[in-house]
Amino acid sequence: MADKPSSADSFAQNQDYVIIHEVYEHENAQELFENELDIALDAGIKTIIIEPSKLGDETSGWITIGNCLHKTAVLSGLGCLIGGSIWPEKSMVYLPLGFVSVVCASVYGVSWQFDPCCKYQVEHSLRKLQRMPIHSFTSTTPVVLVRKDDKRRKILHNTISLAAGAFCVWKMYKSYIQ
Repeated sequence: MADKPSSADSFAQNQDYVIIHEVYEHENAQELFENELDIALDAGIKTIIIEPSKLGDETSGWITIGNCLHKTAVLSGLGCLIGGSIWPEKSMVYLPLGFVSVVCASVYGVSWQFDPCCKYQVEHSLRKLQRMPIHSFTSTTPVVLVRKDDKRRKILHNTISLAAGAFCVWKMYKSYIQ
């Protein structure tokens, strides 16, 4: 297993993890870290350990924003569908929720869907983190990314958002013709 990749060819497809070491050998070290992360993400490595704190914080922040958009799309879409079914006369409740759901799913689809980083989640489980090769870390607070299958997740939030949007359009159409 290679800990310091230099190209996409240096990764084996069945490799379990890659460590992006925090070694500042020259002034372009940050660019090198970002390049190593991009190569690891594109190669689909199962676990990526990011030691440089700036890169780790940026990456985990990006993933957190994507997760927030996904959850907001799902929860507001469900709120729209349930609220509109329970209180059909209270359009001020479900119409904004439907709008928020569609907007969040759209922003996720445009900004995150094709980013290879969206296939990863930040690992927070101490039990799982203890199984990592801690002896080879130079940082005390590395960010650990674990590759997850996100097909169901995307299908879920797109289906709920489309249903919420269609429900809102149908309700507005019905109220307009009455």
